[in-house]
Amino acid sequence: MSPLPSSSPFRGSFTALVTPFRDGVLDEKAFRGLVDWQIAEGTHGLVPVGTTGESPTVSHAEHNLVVEWAVEQAAGRVPVIAGAGSNNTAEAIALAEHAQKVGASALLVVTPYYNKPTQEGLYRHFKAIADAVDLPIFIYNIPSRSVIDMSVETMARLFEIKNIAGVKDATANMARVSLQRQVLGEGFIQLSGEDATALGFMAHGGQGCISVTSNVAPRLCSEFQTACLAGDFRRALAIQDQLMPLHTALFIETNPAPTKYALSLLGKMSDEVRLPMVPVSESTQAVVRSAMVHAGLIN
Repeated sequence: MSPLPSSSPFRGSFTALVTPFRDGVLDEKAFRGLVDWQIAEGTHGLVPVGTTGESPTVSHAEHNLVVEWAVEQAAGRVPVIAGAGSNNTAEAIALAEHAQKVGASALLVVTPYYNKPTQEGLYRHFKAIADAVDLPIFIYNIPSRSVIDMSVETMARLFEIKNIAGVKDATANMARVSLQRQVLGEGFIQLSGEDATALGFMAHGGQGCISVTSNVAPRLCSEFQTACLAGDFRRALAIQDQLMPLHTALFIETNPAPTKYALSLLGKMSDEVRLPMVPVSESTQAVVRSAMVHAGLIN
């Protein structure tokens, strides 16, 4: 595979978008407003209905609608990597086909959770999805949520398929970036899936981050990624120090409840989540507010 050109659209700060709700239903106005704000603040790309978008508790119809809204509202200004993961291969294919039909730029497909397939099962799952669509596919490897860890060897097998483009790596293991580069080369696009360790990830050869924090601090996250990609790690470290309390605060309770609370403080949406998620406690609210002050987002 040839090295990723610097003109690749899959570089920099990609926001793992939350899905706004109001009174139990999707809040279209808030979602479209969030997309516009993200782009205006310099976000390089959008990722709707991943785990941060509460994909487990939106219906298939709602999932598809959110992808459509993201593509429509982005209107080609930035790429949209649509969440299309499931632990049911047929369901993942259906989500992927819909995302392709409505104009998504790429797909984010999580390793199947709960049913714990073998490495061969992982390979066949991703191959079946790749065979069904033409869009670039990013493997979402998040052992902390899916309980399984895709091996470097399985990724290498998958990378032989023309539309397997890269990985969203949420292992928080810096060595994996270098190991994956060693086996798969620079053309395999490695995006961090973990804000707190994204600085190290980028130094090891990453090309961007699918970020939770960028929901709340899109400009700073964009500037951080731009600095990393330019090799200006002194500037990146200064931004990391500014954002680190927020990276931590947004995961004190289960994502995305703290993020939605932070966005409610910015007037972007309600902090409403769907059960089994619940709004954050008062003690967590205080930590999130303090982190936002530290980052210069609120007074």
